[in-house]
Amino acid sequence: MSAPAPVATSPLAGAYARLTEAYEGLRVVERAAHDPAPRGVGWIGADELAAGGPAAEAYLAWDKAQIMRDYGREARPDVVATFGLHRYAWPACLLITVPWFLHRRVPRLQEVAYHRTGGIMSVHTPSFACLPTDPAADLPGARVVPDGEALRAEVRAAVAQHLEPLLEAFGPRMRRRRRALWGMATDDVVASLWYVGRMLDEEDRAIAELEALLPGSTAPYAGGAGFRTLTAPDGARMPTRDRASCCLFYTIRPKDTCVTCPRTSDEDRIARLAARTAA
Repeated sequence: MSAPAPVATSPLAGAYARLTEAYEGLRVVERAAHDPAPRGVGWIGADELAAGGPAAEAYLAWDKAQIMRDYGREARPDVVATFGLHRYAWPACLLITVPWFLHRRVPRLQEVAYHRTGGIMSVHTPSFACLPTDPAADLPGARVVPDGEALRAEVRAAVAQHLEPLLEAFGPRMRRRRRALWGMATDDVVASLWYVGRMLDEEDRAIAELEALLPGSTAPYAGGAGFRTLTAPDGARMPTRDRASCCLFYTIRPKDTCVTCPRTSDEDRIARLAARTAA
């Protein structure tokens, strides 16, 4: 496994370094414009996933085998496709949302490649949006926008630009229409940054930022961040949300729902969140 050496300096490097500190399962390597995207064993390009050819089939074969190995049962093709797309989209969203969350810089992505067993995202970022007060506003590739709402619009646009070809390609495999596909994109934007915010000890701010980013009326996204607060018997307040789309894990283990699944009762959520906090 190898990837091009990272660019020497980058206005996004600090954010990506903090991302790895918070979430050791993901390392981001920025490439210069002349560096080709890595290919070969273990690597999959976003363009290859969107093309739906042999590379995409090999990528999904890994998910099919993993489900059989870990859960002892074969998954339906639409479930395999759902797992495979989610496992790419969740970290891919962080390439955009983490620099915005930490430094108010929103990159546009090109030629993203993913090595999921190595936990590496290789990406070229030719431009980024920022605020007028950003010290990086005069750097090559900077696009200055007037205020925070304009920057949030850049986040939504950058994620949509990157994910839309993948959603179109995976839609028939997943047997889902446009609204359900964008519900999945909404969930991946929210869940990934929520998790990283928690790892950075900034969960409350991550929730507030996500609620402003996805208030529920921002097409093509389906639904909003949708956070709400539960109260445990001891008075502890626990944030939760209901997913906008179904992850289909219930088809593998019907009684084992995720904590943000609408099927999971608030009582069960409180018990599971309390156990996580205790651990």
